[in-house]
Amino acid sequence: MATTFVSVPLKKSSEVDVAKPLSKFIHDTYPSGDTQADYVRAAEELNKLRKSAVGRPLDKHDSSLEILLRYYDQLCAIEPKFPFSENQLCLTFTWKDAFDKGSLFGGSVKLALASLGYEKSCVLFNIGALASQIAAEQNLENDEGLKAAAKYYQLASGVFQHIKDTVLSALNREPTMDISPDTVGTLSLIMLAQAQEVFFLKAAADKMKDAIIAKLANQAADYYGDAFKQCQYKENLPKYFYFQEVLPVLAAKHCMMQANAEYHQSILAKQQKKFGEEIARLQHASDLVKTVASRYDEYINVKDLSDKISRALTAAKKDNDFIYHDRVPDLKDLETIGKATLVKPTPVNVPMSQKFTDLFEKMVPLAVQQALSIYNQRRADLVNRLIAQMREATNLANGVLASLNLPAAIEDISGDSIPQSILEKSKGVIQQGGLQAIDQLIRDLPELLQRNREILDEALKILDQEEVTDNELKAKFKERWQRTPSNELYKPLRTEGANFRTTLDRAVQADKVVRERYAAHSEVIALLCKPEAELNAAIPSGNPTKSLQGSEVVMLLKTLLASLNEVKKERETFENDVKSVQFDMTSKFLTALAQDGAVNEEAISVTELDQIYGSHTQRVQQNLKKQEELLANIQTAHEEFSTSKQSNADANQREEVLKKLAAAHDQFVELVGNLREGTKFYNGFTEFLLKFQTKCSDIVFARKTERDELLKDLQQSIAKAPSAPTIPVAPAYQTAFSIEGNTPAVPTPAPRTVFQPKPQPPARPPPPSVGSTFPAAPIAAVPAATSAPAVPASVGGAGVQSQAQGPPYPTYQGFPGYYPVPMPMAYNQYAYGQYNMPYMYQPPGQPPFQSAQQPQQPGYPYPPQQYYQQ
Repeated sequence: MATTFVSVPLKKSSEVDVAKPLSKFIHDTYPSGDTQADYVRAAEELNKLRKSAVGRPLDKHDSSLEILLRYYDQLCAIEPKFPFSENQLCLTFTWKDAFDKGSLFGGSVKLALASLGYEKSCVLFNIGALASQIAAEQNLENDEGLKAAAKYYQLASGVFQHIKDTVLSALNREPTMDISPDTVGTLSLIMLAQAQEVFFLKAAADKMKDAIIAKLANQAADYYGDAFKQCQYKENLPKYFYFQEVLPVLAAKHCMMQANAEYHQSILAKQQKKFGEEIARLQHASDLVKTVASRYDEYINVKDLSDKISRALTAAKKDNDFIYHDRVPDLKDLETIGKATLVKPTPVNVPMSQKFTDLFEKMVPLAVQQALSIYNQRRADLVNRLIAQMREATNLANGVLASLNLPAAIEDISGDSIPQSILEKSKGVIQQGGLQAIDQLIRDLPELLQRNREILDEALKILDQEEVTDNELKAKFKERWQRTPSNELYKPLRTEGANFRTTLDRAVQADKVVRERYAAHSEVIALLCKPEAELNAAIPSGNPTKSLQGSEVVMLLKTLLASLNEVKKERETFENDVKSVQFDMTSKFLTALAQDGAVNEEAISVTELDQIYGSHTQRVQQNLKKQEELLANIQTAHEEFSTSKQSNADANQREEVLKKLAAAHDQFVELVGNLREGTKFYNGFTEFLLKFQTKCSDIVFARKTERDELLKDLQQSIAKAPSAPTIPVAPAYQTAFSIEGNTPAVPTPAPRTVFQPKPQPPARPPPPSVGSTFPAAPIAAVPAATSAPAVPASVGGAGVQSQAQGPPYPTYQGFPGYYPVPMPMAYNQYAYGQYNMPYMYQPPGQPPFQSAQQPQQPGYPYPPQQYYQQ
């Protein structure tokens, strides 16, 4: 018995450079160093692995299947580690339909999607297809081949079943027909039936009990019958199932396995002395085998099985007729043969390859990366909040001291020299560049702002242009333009761009505030930048504190100011400590992901940040509370100092100038800090905008590639479509049927020109029959009024109208019986009509040919007829 097994063809993929976009994402995400270099090398190895798995023809061997399994495992491993999507890491995979071989004018059906799930489904399909091909190549004559075939068929069944369960959720759109749920579901059932048949063959080879063999065969027949029904009743299966021997093979296998079941069950019946049942089952098996031999002999050879059943049936009938005389029951009265299944689809569990090693083993999953990113943002917010509190406290202390003219008030002893604190502040301003430094920083800001705006505008312009093109093609091709609309795909990018623009607008407002503050304090800052002599000359003279030198209140103020300076220095230390705290949350997030399957970032981050920064926050709060107490004591002491000092107009004027100089110094330091932060912000923001622009360019390029592929497919489908116009409906007079019968009615003649009648010639005799003997007596001519016998309405084929019925006059114009016959729908050059009827040309003015001019044909009994001019 020759066995035929169904194997599945492989899908073919277009070449894709996987390394380039992955390497770009790695460079953008991970800092430079050994880790980044390792990830880039891993991306290049993944690209080589894909070329080996889907970029070349594969042998029907375990090694080729192992490459496919490793590639599928690697895809599953990197899926949670890279943001594969149309608007992030965009990789477009193009696969052709495995069952569509294309045509002369157009390629085969293919689908291009920017989806890693689509790539996984197609690779998994090839795993099942290659497993079916390897199984079909096994030698079923030995035990090793049977075991291998059963293993691979069950693997193929499980793979196709997995695709059926996951393909729609993985693609979020209609897949090609080869990986549609109906197709892969049918393939899974076919592979399971073939695995069951292999187990039947092994049981038969091992000479197991006939009861077990019959159950195995009956179960295989059941699987084949279910697969055959699915092919019959599923309307959207590939033509491969109908035109590539699949459907007849399934039908033949169903009958053949049922015949095997009946045969082995008949042996069991014979052992149980049920000879009538034995004959009934053998007769049924014989009928089934005859059906296969008569209908499907070109697909499956059942000669051996047929001979075996025939011999058994002959022997059984002979024994029953001469010995047992047992009644042969009807087929419907026989007990149903049991079923025993030894196969099941192999589940798809990652890793599928036992030799798999993750190329990106050190890279954390994307969920952990996102959690780390949010955690870093939370940490940055907490650190910035603490630093902002400390700096705000320092500014508050400087502002209070400047309003009280401290420490200049207690340092101004002579009344005509510059206080030491003012001199130090003046030197600090000069060392930092004075007004020139601020002017330069302010001039740089508009250039940086304009550069950032141009980058952002260019990035959004790229999106706008692609979206316009997509909308135009959508309006042109309508429902045939099947891809994600650009306006939906670009929503996250446009939201990100809007956030960038809002950030720039806020930065512009902050720049405006800085300029206003600079304009308000620039005059006093310019005074601080002058040399010491000019600065001393600009400060009015006056000594209201000469009598208070060495007093208790002055000593108290100096002590309090020294304590306040210590508090401010302590905050600088705290700021450095807070900035330097580092803690890696990767291990905690990975543990949470492994335990719960998800990362609750907020709960984990808040708890860890409280533990890490709790002590720092407490120290900062204590420092701020201590400063608050010191400032209160300084203000109280300063009130006592103010009431004790001698006051006059010059002294008051001098004190006001000193206050302004101290405040100008603080404003200068704050302005320089703000402007430098602004410059740093714009430079750093440029990097973010460049990455955003690159992201927009990459996705637009991917969309352009996808658009070109889709346009090519549409052009091919248009080229395949029939270009001939629809054949118009035939007129009613051509399709109408006569009431009496099925003969089409004679068409109504078209209007014609009426000519003057000419003398009626005698009826034309029938043509002579060469070699016939004619009677001597002449036959009377048929009168003109007598109509000729009816002839068929069509000559030369169906639908070809004959000439008008009547006497066989020449069909020249001028004869009363003439009318122009319309050309037939299917013209027959051999038909008898006015355009191909031979006649002899007669020049005008000559008399008609006489009988003497025409020789009489030998054996022709009728007189020659005259020809008349037209």
